[in-house]
Amino acid sequence: MSSDWKTLCVTRKAAQDATIPPEWRIALPPSSTRNVLSVPAACGLLSARELEITDAATDIERLLLRLRTGEWSAVEVTTAFYKRAIVAHQLTNCLTEIFVDRALARAREVDEYFKATGKPIGPLHGLPISLKDQFPIKGLETIMGYAGWIGRVAEKDCVLVEILYDLGAVPFVRTNVPQTLLWGETYNHVFGRTTNPYNRYMTPGGSSGGEGALLALRGSPLGVGTDIGGSVRIPSAFCGLYSLRPSYERLPYCNALNAADGQESISSVLGPMASSLPALRVFTKAVIDAQPWRRDPLAVRKEWSWKEEALGEHGGVGGRLCVAVMWDNGVVKPHPPLFRAMRMVKDALEAAGHTVIDWEVHRHLEIYENTERIFAADDAHDYLTECARSGEPLIQTMSPDTDAHEYALDEPFARTVVGERRHLSAYELWQLHREKRALRKSHLDHWEATVARTDTGRPVDAIISPVAPYAACPHGCNSDAFYTTLCNTLDLTTAVFPVTYVDAALDAVQPAHAFRNQEDEAVYKMYDPQLFHGLPVALQLIGRTLEEEGVLAMTEVVDRALKAYKAKEDMK
Repeated sequence: MSSDWKTLCVTRKAAQDATIPPEWRIALPPSSTRNVLSVPAACGLLSARELEITDAATDIERLLLRLRTGEWSAVEVTTAFYKRAIVAHQLTNCLTEIFVDRALARAREVDEYFKATGKPIGPLHGLPISLKDQFPIKGLETIMGYAGWIGRVAEKDCVLVEILYDLGAVPFVRTNVPQTLLWGETYNHVFGRTTNPYNRYMTPGGSSGGEGALLALRGSPLGVGTDIGGSVRIPSAFCGLYSLRPSYERLPYCNALNAADGQESISSVLGPMASSLPALRVFTKAVIDAQPWRRDPLAVRKEWSWKEEALGEHGGVGGRLCVAVMWDNGVVKPHPPLFRAMRMVKDALEAAGHTVIDWEVHRHLEIYENTERIFAADDAHDYLTECARSGEPLIQTMSPDTDAHEYALDEPFARTVVGERRHLSAYELWQLHREKRALRKSHLDHWEATVARTDTGRPVDAIISPVAPYAACPHGCNSDAFYTTLCNTLDLTTAVFPVTYVDAALDAVQPAHAFRNQEDEAVYKMYDPQLFHGLPVALQLIGRTLEEEGVLAMTEVVDRALKAYKAKEDMK
Protein backbone atom coordinates (compact mmCIF):
# COMPACT_ATOMS: atom_id res chain seq x y z
CA MET A 1 0.00 0.00 0.00
CA SER A 2 1.44 3.35 -1.03
CA SER A 3 2.25 5.84 1.70
CA ASP A 4 1.76 8.84 -0.61
CA TRP A 5 -2.00 9.00 -0.15
CA LYS A 6 -1.55 8.76 3.61
CA THR A 7 0.80 11.73 3.59
CA LEU A 8 -1.72 13.70 1.52
CA CYS A 9 -4.46 12.94 4.03
CA VAL A 10 -2.38 13.77 7.10
CA THR A 11 -1.25 17.05 5.55
CA ARG A 12 -4.78 18.05 4.52
CA LYS A 13 -6.23 17.20 7.93
CA ALA A 14 -3.53 19.31 9.58
CA ALA A 15 -4.36 22.20 7.24
CA GLN A 16 -8.02 21.93 8.26
CA ASP A 17 -7.06 21.97 11.92
CA ALA A 18 -5.03 25.14 11.35
CA THR A 19 -8.14 27.00 10.15
CA ILE A 20 -9.74 26.76 13.61
CA PRO A 21 -9.20 30.07 15.46
CA PRO A 22 -7.08 29.24 18.54
CA GLU A 23 -9.39 31.23 20.81
CA TRP A 24 -12.31 28.98 19.75
CA ARG A 25 -10.72 25.79 21.03
CA ILE A 26 -12.34 24.26 24.09
CA ALA A 27 -11.35 21.83 26.82
CA LEU A 28 -12.72 18.59 25.42
CA PRO A 29 -14.56 15.99 27.48
CA PRO A 30 -12.86 12.58 27.68
CA SER A 31 -13.46 10.24 24.77
CA SER A 32 -15.45 8.03 27.14
CA THR A 33 -18.13 10.76 27.38
CA ARG A 34 -20.70 9.56 24.91
CA ASN A 35 -23.44 12.22 25.00
CA VAL A 36 -21.98 15.67 24.27
CA LEU A 37 -25.14 17.66 23.56
CA SER A 38 -24.68 19.85 26.64
CA VAL A 39 -21.08 20.85 25.86
CA PRO A 40 -21.76 23.91 23.62
CA ALA A 41 -23.74 25.62 26.39
CA ALA A 42 -21.36 24.57 29.17
CA CYS A 43 -17.94 25.00 27.54
CA GLY A 44 -17.79 28.77 28.14
CA LEU A 45 -16.92 29.78 24.57
CA LEU A 46 -20.32 31.21 23.64
CA SER A 47 -21.72 34.27 25.39
CA ALA A 48 -25.29 34.33 26.69
CA ARG A 49 -26.35 36.27 23.59
CA GLU A 50 -24.58 33.83 21.30
CA LEU A 51 -26.33 30.94 23.01
CA GLU A 52 -29.65 32.73 22.54
CA ILE A 53 -28.88 33.21 18.84
CA THR A 54 -27.82 29.62 18.24
CA ASP A 55 -30.67 28.18 20.28
CA ALA A 56 -32.95 30.00 17.83
CA ALA A 57 -32.02 27.27 15.35
CA THR A 58 -35.19 25.58 16.60
CA ASP A 59 -37.27 28.63 15.59
CA ILE A 60 -36.03 29.72 12.18
CA GLU A 61 -38.89 32.15 11.59
CA ARG A 62 -37.92 34.08 14.72
CA LEU A 63 -34.27 33.99 13.69
CA LEU A 64 -35.04 35.30 10.20
CA LEU A 65 -37.33 38.00 11.60
CA ARG A 66 -34.56 39.34 13.83
CA LEU A 67 -32.15 39.34 10.89
CA ARG A 68 -34.70 40.92 8.56
CA THR A 69 -35.43 43.76 11.00
CA GLY A 70 -31.80 44.36 11.94
CA GLU A 71 -32.30 43.37 15.57
CA TRP A 72 -29.53 40.84 15.03
CA SER A 73 -26.80 41.53 12.50
CA ALA A 74 -25.63 38.94 10.01
CA VAL A 75 -22.11 39.25 11.42
CA GLU A 76 -23.10 38.45 14.99
CA VAL A 77 -25.39 35.60 13.92
CA THR A 78 -22.73 34.10 11.64
CA THR A 79 -20.08 34.47 14.35
CA ALA A 80 -22.31 32.78 16.94
CA PHE A 81 -23.11 29.83 14.70
CA TYR A 82 -19.50 29.58 13.54
CA LYS A 83 -18.27 29.32 17.10
CA ARG A 84 -20.87 26.67 17.89
CA ALA A 85 -20.03 24.82 14.65
CA ILE A 86 -16.37 24.73 15.67
CA VAL A 87 -17.37 23.34 19.07
CA ALA A 88 -19.47 20.70 17.30
CA HIS A 89 -16.51 19.84 15.09
CA GLN A 90 -14.17 19.41 18.04
CA LEU A 91 -16.71 17.04 19.59
CA THR A 92 -17.78 14.99 16.55
CA ASN A 93 -15.40 15.75 13.63
CA CYS A 94 -18.27 16.96 11.45
CA LEU A 95 -16.65 19.62 9.21
CA THR A 96 -14.47 19.65 6.11
CA GLU A 97 -14.10 23.24 4.88
CA ILE A 98 -13.72 25.98 7.53
CA PHE A 99 -13.55 29.50 6.05
CA VAL A 100 -14.26 31.93 8.86
CA ASP A 101 -12.87 35.14 7.29
CA ARG A 102 -14.67 34.55 4.01
CA ALA A 103 -18.02 33.84 5.69
CA LEU A 104 -17.74 36.90 7.92
CA ALA A 105 -16.89 39.05 4.89
CA ARG A 106 -20.09 37.82 3.25
CA ALA A 107 -22.03 38.58 6.44
CA ARG A 108 -20.65 42.14 6.44
CA GLU A 109 -21.85 42.53 2.83
CA VAL A 110 -25.33 41.52 3.94
CA ASP A 111 -25.27 44.01 6.83
CA GLU A 112 -24.00 46.80 4.60
CA TYR A 113 -26.81 46.18 2.12
CA PHE A 114 -29.37 46.38 4.92
CA LYS A 115 -27.79 49.55 6.30
CA ALA A 116 -27.80 51.20 2.86
CA THR A 117 -31.30 50.18 1.78
CA GLY A 118 -33.21 49.42 4.95
CA LYS A 119 -34.34 46.18 3.30
CA PRO A 120 -33.25 42.54 3.43
CA ILE A 121 -31.53 41.04 0.40
CA GLY A 122 -34.00 38.17 0.20
CA PRO A 123 -35.99 35.63 2.22
CA LEU A 124 -32.82 34.06 3.69
CA HIS A 125 -31.22 37.41 4.59
CA GLY A 126 -28.20 36.86 6.84
CA LEU A 127 -28.96 33.19 7.51
CA PRO A 128 -25.87 30.99 7.95
CA ILE A 129 -26.28 27.78 5.95
CA SER A 130 -24.07 24.70 6.13
CA LEU A 131 -23.51 22.57 3.05
CA LYS A 132 -22.54 18.95 2.56
CA ASP A 133 -19.13 18.58 0.92
CA GLN A 134 -20.62 18.19 -2.56
CA PHE A 135 -21.55 21.80 -3.26
CA PRO A 136 -18.65 23.74 -4.81
CA ILE A 137 -17.94 27.26 -3.62
CA LYS A 138 -15.59 29.23 -5.84
CA GLY A 139 -12.03 29.22 -4.53
CA LEU A 140 -12.55 26.36 -2.07
CA GLU A 141 -11.68 22.70 -2.35
CA THR A 142 -14.42 20.10 -2.74
CA ILE A 143 -12.71 16.89 -1.63
CA MET A 144 -15.81 14.76 -1.14
CA GLY A 145 -14.02 12.08 0.85
CA TYR A 146 -11.39 11.18 -1.76
CA ALA A 147 -7.65 11.63 -1.17
CA GLY A 148 -7.25 12.10 -4.91
CA TRP A 149 -9.47 15.18 -4.80
CA ILE A 150 -7.26 17.07 -2.36
CA GLY A 151 -6.27 20.35 -4.00
CA ARG A 152 -9.22 20.36 -6.40
CA VAL A 153 -10.36 23.99 -6.11
CA ALA A 154 -13.69 25.10 -7.55
CA GLU A 155 -13.53 27.68 -10.35
CA LYS A 156 -17.15 28.70 -9.84
CA ASP A 157 -20.07 28.27 -7.48
CA CYS A 158 -22.61 25.53 -8.09
CA VAL A 159 -26.14 26.68 -8.93
CA LEU A 160 -27.45 26.13 -5.40
CA VAL A 161 -24.75 28.37 -3.94
CA GLU A 162 -25.47 31.05 -6.57
CA ILE A 163 -29.13 30.99 -5.55
CA LEU A 164 -28.32 31.07 -1.84
CA TYR A 165 -26.24 34.21 -2.32
CA ASP A 166 -29.10 35.83 -4.23
CA LEU A 167 -31.48 34.94 -1.41
CA GLY A 168 -29.25 36.68 1.14
CA ALA A 169 -27.84 33.57 2.82
CA VAL A 170 -24.35 33.15 4.27
CA PRO A 171 -22.79 29.76 3.41
CA PHE A 172 -20.32 29.26 6.24
CA VAL A 173 -19.11 25.65 6.60
CA ARG A 174 -19.05 22.43 4.65
CA THR A 175 -19.60 19.05 6.26
CA ASN A 176 -18.10 15.59 6.23
CA VAL A 177 -19.09 12.66 4.01
CA PRO A 178 -18.03 9.03 3.50
CA GLN A 179 -15.66 7.95 0.80
CA THR A 180 -17.80 7.18 -2.32
CA LEU A 181 -20.85 8.83 -0.64
CA LEU A 182 -22.84 5.60 -0.95
CA TRP A 183 -22.54 4.62 2.71
CA GLY A 184 -24.87 5.02 5.67
CA GLU A 185 -21.85 6.03 7.76
CA THR A 186 -19.58 9.07 7.59
CA TYR A 187 -15.90 8.16 7.37
CA ASN A 188 -13.12 8.78 4.86
CA HIS A 189 -9.33 8.67 4.85
CA VAL A 190 -8.94 12.45 4.52
CA PHE A 191 -11.01 13.85 7.39
CA GLY A 192 -11.75 10.72 9.42
CA ARG A 193 -14.91 9.55 11.18
CA THR A 194 -17.87 11.67 12.27
CA THR A 195 -19.65 10.61 15.45
CA ASN A 196 -23.17 11.09 16.79
CA PRO A 197 -23.43 13.73 19.54
CA TYR A 198 -26.22 11.78 21.25
CA ASN A 199 -23.78 8.90 21.70
CA ARG A 200 -20.35 9.04 20.10
CA TYR A 201 -20.15 5.25 19.99
CA MET A 202 -22.94 5.51 17.41
CA THR A 203 -22.94 6.74 13.83
CA PRO A 204 -24.75 9.93 12.81
CA GLY A 205 -25.59 8.10 9.58
CA GLY A 206 -24.53 8.98 6.08
CA SER A 207 -23.77 10.15 3.63
CA SER A 208 -24.86 13.55 5.02
CA GLY A 209 -23.66 12.54 8.47
CA GLY A 210 -21.52 15.64 8.98
CA GLU A 211 -24.65 17.74 8.55
CA GLY A 212 -26.55 15.53 10.98
CA ALA A 213 -23.98 15.86 13.75
CA LEU A 214 -23.55 19.61 13.21
CA LEU A 215 -27.28 20.35 13.23
CA ALA A 216 -27.92 18.17 16.28
CA LEU A 217 -25.49 20.37 18.24
CA ARG A 218 -27.20 23.53 16.88
CA GLY A 219 -24.00 24.44 15.04
CA SER A 220 -26.11 25.51 12.06
CA PRO A 221 -29.72 26.65 11.72
CA LEU A 222 -30.16 24.96 8.33
CA GLY A 223 -28.12 22.48 6.36
CA VAL A 224 -28.26 21.02 2.87
CA GLY A 225 -27.51 17.37 2.20
CA THR A 226 -28.05 15.02 -0.71
CA ASP A 227 -30.03 11.80 -0.92
CA ILE A 228 -29.76 8.89 -3.37
CA GLY A 229 -30.67 6.12 -0.96
CA GLY A 230 -31.51 7.86 2.31
CA SER A 231 -28.49 10.10 2.74
CA VAL A 232 -30.52 13.10 3.95
CA ARG A 233 -33.16 11.15 5.85
CA ILE A 234 -31.02 8.63 7.74
CA PRO A 235 -28.70 11.23 9.36
CA SER A 236 -31.76 13.33 10.19
CA ALA A 237 -33.44 10.37 11.90
CA PHE A 238 -30.28 9.35 13.76
CA CYS A 239 -29.68 12.93 14.94
CA GLY A 240 -33.25 13.92 15.89
CA LEU A 241 -33.85 16.32 12.97
CA TYR A 242 -36.42 17.17 10.33
CA SER A 243 -35.59 16.79 6.64
CA LEU A 244 -37.09 16.66 3.16
CA ARG A 245 -36.21 14.32 0.33
CA PRO A 246 -37.75 16.05 -2.72
CA SER A 247 -38.42 14.33 -6.02
CA TYR A 248 -35.92 14.20 -8.85
CA GLU A 249 -34.88 17.66 -10.11
CA ARG A 250 -37.33 19.71 -8.01
CA LEU A 251 -34.34 21.50 -6.49
CA PRO A 252 -31.22 22.47 -8.49
CA TYR A 253 -28.33 19.99 -8.49
CA CYS A 254 -26.46 21.59 -11.39
CA ASN A 255 -22.66 21.82 -10.94
CA ALA A 256 -22.79 20.00 -7.60
CA LEU A 257 -20.27 17.16 -7.49
CA ASN A 258 -21.17 13.53 -7.02
CA ALA A 259 -19.88 9.99 -6.93
CA ALA A 260 -20.86 7.93 -9.98
CA ASP A 261 -21.42 11.27 -11.69
CA GLY A 262 -23.59 10.80 -14.76
CA GLN A 263 -25.61 7.96 -13.25
CA GLU A 264 -29.23 9.02 -13.77
CA SER A 265 -31.03 5.68 -13.36
CA ILE A 266 -31.81 6.69 -9.78
CA SER A 267 -31.04 10.38 -9.37
CA SER A 268 -29.48 11.96 -6.33
CA VAL A 269 -31.44 14.94 -4.98
CA LEU A 270 -30.55 17.71 -2.57
CA GLY A 271 -32.67 18.36 0.49
CA PRO A 272 -32.79 20.59 3.58
CA MET A 273 -32.08 19.35 7.11
CA ALA A 274 -32.94 21.33 10.24
CA SER A 275 -33.99 21.16 13.86
CA SER A 276 -37.41 22.62 13.03
CA LEU A 277 -40.05 21.71 10.47
CA PRO A 278 -40.74 25.32 9.32
CA ALA A 279 -37.09 25.58 8.22
CA LEU A 280 -37.72 22.96 5.53
CA ARG A 281 -40.55 25.00 4.05
CA VAL A 282 -38.61 28.27 4.28
CA PHE A 283 -35.68 26.81 2.36
CA THR A 284 -37.66 24.85 -0.22
CA LYS A 285 -40.05 27.68 -1.08
CA ALA A 286 -37.24 30.26 -1.26
CA VAL A 287 -35.22 28.12 -3.68
CA ILE A 288 -38.25 27.29 -5.84
CA ASP A 289 -39.34 30.94 -5.90
CA ALA A 290 -35.88 31.73 -7.30
CA GLN A 291 -36.88 29.82 -10.47
CA PRO A 292 -33.98 27.34 -10.47
CA TRP A 293 -35.03 26.08 -13.94
CA ARG A 294 -33.52 29.26 -15.35
CA ARG A 295 -30.07 28.13 -14.18
CA ASP A 296 -30.36 24.34 -14.13
CA PRO A 297 -31.63 22.77 -17.37
CA LEU A 298 -32.82 19.69 -15.51
CA ALA A 299 -34.76 21.52 -12.78
CA VAL A 300 -38.50 20.96 -13.01
CA ARG A 301 -40.37 24.08 -14.09
CA LYS A 302 -42.93 24.01 -11.30
CA GLU A 303 -43.69 27.05 -9.18
CA TRP A 304 -44.61 26.75 -5.52
CA SER A 305 -48.18 25.44 -5.35
CA TRP A 306 -50.40 27.11 -2.76
CA LYS A 307 -53.16 24.64 -3.60
CA GLU A 308 -50.93 21.72 -2.71
CA GLU A 309 -49.70 23.43 0.45
CA ALA A 310 -53.37 23.91 1.43
CA LEU A 311 -53.81 20.14 0.98
CA GLY A 312 -56.19 20.65 -1.91
CA GLU A 313 -55.83 16.99 -2.92
CA HIS A 314 -56.03 15.74 0.68
CA GLY A 315 -59.27 17.12 2.05
CA GLY A 316 -58.06 20.69 2.54
CA VAL A 317 -56.62 22.45 5.59
CA GLY A 318 -58.40 21.12 8.65
CA GLY A 319 -59.72 18.14 6.72
CA ARG A 320 -59.40 14.51 7.67
CA LEU A 321 -56.45 12.51 6.39
CA CYS A 322 -56.23 8.78 5.91
CA VAL A 323 -52.66 7.66 6.57
CA ALA A 324 -51.25 4.16 6.21
CA VAL A 325 -48.56 2.78 8.52
CA MET A 326 -45.87 0.52 7.06
CA TRP A 327 -45.03 -1.40 10.22
CA ASP A 328 -42.47 -3.59 8.47
CA ASN A 329 -41.10 -3.61 4.92
CA GLY A 330 -40.83 -7.40 4.81
CA VAL A 331 -37.04 -7.32 4.37
CA VAL A 332 -35.69 -6.22 7.78
CA LYS A 333 -37.89 -6.03 10.87
CA PRO A 334 -37.59 -2.80 12.90
CA HIS A 335 -36.38 -2.63 16.49
CA PRO A 336 -38.93 -2.19 19.31
CA PRO A 337 -38.52 1.64 19.61
CA LEU A 338 -39.61 2.02 15.99
CA PHE A 339 -42.80 0.08 16.61
CA ARG A 340 -43.52 2.21 19.68
CA ALA A 341 -42.95 5.38 17.64
CA MET A 342 -45.35 4.18 14.95
CA ARG A 343 -47.99 3.34 17.58
CA MET A 344 -47.56 6.82 19.05
CA VAL A 345 -48.14 8.45 15.66
CA LYS A 346 -51.15 6.21 14.99
CA ASP A 347 -52.68 7.10 18.36
CA ALA A 348 -51.92 10.80 17.90
CA LEU A 349 -53.50 10.95 14.45
CA GLU A 350 -56.60 9.07 15.56
CA ALA A 351 -56.94 11.34 18.59
CA ALA A 352 -56.84 14.30 16.18
CA GLY A 353 -59.68 12.80 14.11
CA HIS A 354 -57.70 11.25 11.27
CA THR A 355 -57.94 7.67 10.00
CA VAL A 356 -55.02 5.25 10.13
CA ILE A 357 -54.85 1.93 8.29
CA ASP A 358 -52.12 -0.63 7.70
CA TRP A 359 -50.02 -0.35 4.55
CA GLU A 360 -49.75 -3.54 2.53
CA VAL A 361 -46.23 -3.83 1.13
CA HIS A 362 -46.04 -4.37 -2.61
CA ARG A 363 -43.25 -6.17 -4.53
CA HIS A 364 -40.57 -4.93 -2.17
CA LEU A 365 -38.02 -7.62 -2.87
CA GLU A 366 -38.31 -6.98 -6.61
CA ILE A 367 -37.83 -3.23 -6.06
CA TYR A 368 -34.92 -3.93 -3.72
CA GLU A 369 -33.18 -6.19 -6.23
CA ASN A 370 -33.74 -3.75 -9.11
CA THR A 371 -32.29 -0.89 -7.04
CA GLU A 372 -29.20 -2.75 -5.92
CA ARG A 373 -28.46 -4.04 -9.44
CA ILE A 374 -28.66 -0.48 -10.78
CA PHE A 375 -26.28 0.79 -8.08
CA ALA A 376 -23.83 -2.03 -8.86
CA ALA A 377 -24.10 -1.72 -12.65
CA ASP A 378 -20.55 -0.40 -13.14
CA ASP A 379 -19.04 -2.98 -10.75
CA ALA A 380 -17.53 -0.15 -8.64
CA HIS A 381 -15.57 1.18 -11.64
CA ASP A 382 -16.29 4.80 -10.66
CA TYR A 383 -15.17 4.35 -7.04
CA LEU A 384 -12.04 2.43 -7.98
CA THR A 385 -11.11 5.03 -10.60
CA GLU A 386 -11.37 7.87 -8.06
CA CYS A 387 -9.38 5.93 -5.47
CA ALA A 388 -6.68 5.18 -8.06
CA ARG A 389 -5.99 8.93 -8.44
CA SER A 390 -4.10 8.81 -5.13
CA GLY A 391 -3.57 5.10 -4.58
CA GLU A 392 -5.85 5.03 -1.54
CA PRO A 393 -7.77 1.79 -1.05
CA LEU A 394 -11.52 1.55 -1.48
CA ILE A 395 -13.01 1.36 2.00
CA GLN A 396 -14.68 -2.04 2.43
CA THR A 397 -16.14 -1.66 5.92
CA MET A 398 -17.13 1.23 8.16
CA SER A 399 -16.29 -0.72 11.32
CA PRO A 400 -13.69 1.01 13.50
CA ASP A 401 -10.34 -0.73 14.00
CA THR A 402 -10.88 -0.91 17.76
CA ASP A 403 -14.00 -1.47 19.86
CA ALA A 404 -16.00 -2.61 16.83
CA HIS A 405 -19.50 -3.90 17.47
CA GLU A 406 -19.82 -7.67 17.05
CA TYR A 407 -22.75 -7.39 14.62
CA ALA A 408 -21.15 -5.07 12.09
CA LEU A 409 -21.87 -6.50 8.64
CA ASP A 410 -19.08 -6.44 6.09
CA GLU A 411 -21.32 -8.31 3.62
CA PRO A 412 -24.79 -6.71 3.80
CA PHE A 413 -27.87 -8.34 2.30
CA ALA A 414 -27.74 -5.99 -0.71
CA ARG A 415 -24.59 -7.69 -1.97
CA THR A 416 -26.13 -11.13 -1.71
CA VAL A 417 -29.12 -9.87 -3.71
CA VAL A 418 -26.89 -8.61 -6.50
CA GLY A 419 -24.94 -11.85 -6.53
CA GLU A 420 -21.73 -12.05 -8.53
CA ARG A 421 -20.60 -8.51 -9.30
CA ARG A 422 -19.89 -7.64 -12.92
CA HIS A 423 -19.96 -4.62 -15.19
CA LEU A 424 -23.35 -4.58 -16.94
CA SER A 425 -23.71 -3.75 -20.61
CA ALA A 426 -25.77 -0.74 -21.72
CA TYR A 427 -28.47 -3.12 -22.90
CA GLU A 428 -28.60 -4.86 -19.50
CA LEU A 429 -28.91 -1.50 -17.75
CA TRP A 430 -31.74 -0.54 -20.11
CA GLN A 431 -33.59 -3.67 -19.05
CA LEU A 432 -33.26 -2.57 -15.43
CA HIS A 433 -34.69 0.81 -16.43
CA ARG A 434 -37.60 -0.91 -18.12
CA GLU A 435 -38.17 -3.05 -15.05
CA LYS A 436 -38.00 -0.02 -12.77
CA ARG A 437 -40.66 1.79 -14.83
CA ALA A 438 -42.92 -1.26 -14.60
CA LEU A 439 -42.39 -1.48 -10.83
CA ARG A 440 -43.19 2.22 -10.41
CA LYS A 441 -46.40 1.79 -12.38
CA SER A 442 -47.34 -1.29 -10.36
CA HIS A 443 -46.70 0.54 -7.08
CA LEU A 444 -48.73 3.53 -8.26
CA ASP A 445 -51.67 1.27 -9.12
CA HIS A 446 -51.34 -0.42 -5.72
CA TRP A 447 -51.47 2.97 -4.00
CA GLU A 448 -54.46 4.13 -6.05
CA ALA A 449 -56.32 0.90 -5.18
CA THR A 450 -56.23 1.82 -1.48
CA VAL A 451 -59.30 3.97 -2.17
CA ALA A 452 -61.27 0.78 -1.50
CA ARG A 453 -59.87 0.66 2.06
CA THR A 454 -60.13 4.31 3.11
CA ASP A 455 -63.20 6.19 4.29
CA THR A 456 -62.32 9.51 2.64
CA GLY A 457 -63.18 8.71 -0.97
CA ARG A 458 -59.48 9.12 -1.76
CA PRO A 459 -56.55 6.74 -1.87
CA VAL A 460 -54.26 6.82 1.16
CA ASP A 461 -52.93 10.37 1.59
CA ALA A 462 -49.48 9.33 2.83
CA ILE A 463 -47.50 6.43 4.28
CA ILE A 464 -45.75 6.52 7.65
CA SER A 465 -42.75 4.22 7.96
CA PRO A 466 -39.42 3.81 9.73
CA VAL A 467 -36.45 5.63 8.20
CA ALA A 468 -34.25 2.69 9.17
CA PRO A 469 -35.03 -0.44 11.18
CA TYR A 470 -33.12 1.02 14.14
CA ALA A 471 -32.24 4.27 15.83
CA ALA A 472 -28.63 5.44 15.41
CA CYS A 473 -26.55 2.29 15.57
CA PRO A 474 -22.92 1.47 16.42
CA HIS A 475 -20.28 2.43 13.88
CA GLY A 476 -20.08 -0.12 11.11
CA CYS A 477 -23.57 -1.52 11.74
CA ASN A 478 -25.69 0.69 9.49
CA SER A 479 -26.09 -1.89 6.75
CA ASP A 480 -29.76 -1.44 5.79
CA ALA A 481 -31.22 1.45 3.80
CA PHE A 482 -34.20 -0.06 1.99
CA TYR A 483 -36.81 1.81 4.05
CA THR A 484 -35.43 4.96 2.43
CA THR A 485 -34.10 3.66 -0.89
CA LEU A 486 -37.61 2.48 -1.73
CA CYS A 487 -38.58 6.14 -2.08
CA ASN A 488 -35.55 6.98 -4.25
CA THR A 489 -36.37 4.20 -6.70
CA LEU A 490 -40.06 5.13 -6.84
CA ASP A 491 -39.22 8.88 -6.64
CA LEU A 492 -41.63 9.57 -3.78
CA THR A 493 -41.30 12.88 -1.94
CA THR A 494 -40.56 12.12 1.72
CA ALA A 495 -40.12 14.07 4.96
CA VAL A 496 -38.54 12.94 8.23
CA PHE A 497 -39.79 14.02 11.65
CA PRO A 498 -38.58 13.09 15.16
CA VAL A 499 -41.04 11.22 17.38
CA THR A 500 -39.45 10.07 20.64
CA TYR A 501 -36.31 8.60 22.21
CA VAL A 502 -35.30 5.03 22.90
CA ASP A 503 -36.35 4.13 26.44
CA ALA A 504 -34.82 0.97 27.90
CA ALA A 505 -37.77 0.62 30.27
CA LEU A 506 -40.34 0.73 27.45
CA ASP A 507 -38.45 -0.85 24.55
CA ALA A 508 -37.55 -4.33 25.75
CA VAL A 509 -36.05 -6.95 23.46
CA GLN A 510 -38.81 -8.93 21.74
CA PRO A 511 -38.75 -12.69 21.08
CA ALA A 512 -36.89 -13.67 17.95
CA HIS A 513 -38.92 -13.93 14.75
CA ALA A 514 -38.26 -16.14 11.73
CA PHE A 515 -35.31 -14.33 10.16
CA ARG A 516 -35.75 -13.44 6.48
CA ASN A 517 -32.05 -13.03 5.67
CA GLN A 518 -28.66 -12.57 7.36
CA GLU A 519 -29.13 -8.83 7.68
CA ASP A 520 -32.51 -9.23 9.37
CA GLU A 521 -30.86 -11.60 11.85
CA ALA A 522 -27.89 -9.28 12.50
CA VAL A 523 -30.20 -6.28 13.02
CA TYR A 524 -32.30 -8.24 15.52
CA LYS A 525 -29.24 -9.40 17.49
CA MET A 526 -27.72 -5.90 17.48
CA TYR A 527 -30.49 -4.41 19.61
CA ASP A 528 -29.57 -3.74 23.23
CA PRO A 529 -32.02 -1.46 25.11
CA GLN A 530 -29.30 -0.10 27.39
CA LEU A 531 -26.89 0.64 24.54
CA PHE A 532 -29.57 2.39 22.47
CA HIS A 533 -31.21 4.21 25.41
CA GLY A 534 -31.68 7.94 24.84
CA LEU A 535 -31.18 7.94 21.07
CA PRO A 536 -33.69 9.83 18.89
CA VAL A 537 -36.37 7.83 17.09
CA ALA A 538 -37.77 9.35 13.91
CA LEU A 539 -40.17 8.27 11.17
CA GLN A 540 -40.77 9.35 7.59
CA LEU A 541 -43.93 10.52 5.85
CA ILE A 542 -44.01 9.29 2.25
CA GLY A 543 -46.07 11.17 -0.32
CA ARG A 544 -46.35 11.18 -4.08
CA THR A 545 -43.87 12.25 -6.75
CA LEU A 546 -43.24 16.04 -6.94
CA GLU A 547 -45.52 16.63 -3.95
CA GLU A 548 -43.14 18.68 -1.82
CA GLU A 549 -45.72 21.26 -0.74
CA GLY A 550 -48.27 18.62 0.24
CA VAL A 551 -45.74 16.41 2.01
CA LEU A 552 -44.50 19.31 4.12
CA ALA A 553 -48.09 20.29 4.96
CA MET A 554 -49.06 16.72 5.89
CA THR A 555 -45.91 16.36 7.99
CA GLU A 556 -46.97 19.51 9.84
CA VAL A 557 -50.37 17.91 10.53
CA VAL A 558 -48.66 14.81 11.90
CA ASP A 559 -46.10 16.79 13.90
CA ARG A 560 -48.81 18.99 15.44
CA ALA A 561 -50.97 15.97 16.34
CA LEU A 562 -47.97 14.20 17.85
CA LYS A 563 -47.01 17.18 20.02
CA ALA A 564 -50.60 17.54 21.24
CA TYR A 565 -50.75 13.82 22.01
CA LYS A 566 -47.47 13.87 23.94
CA ALA A 567 -48.53 16.95 25.91
CA LYS A 568 -51.75 15.18 26.91
CA GLU A 569 -49.88 12.01 27.88
CA ASP A 570 -47.45 14.05 29.98
CA MET A 571 -50.36 15.47 31.96
CA LYS A 572 -51.64 12.02 32.96
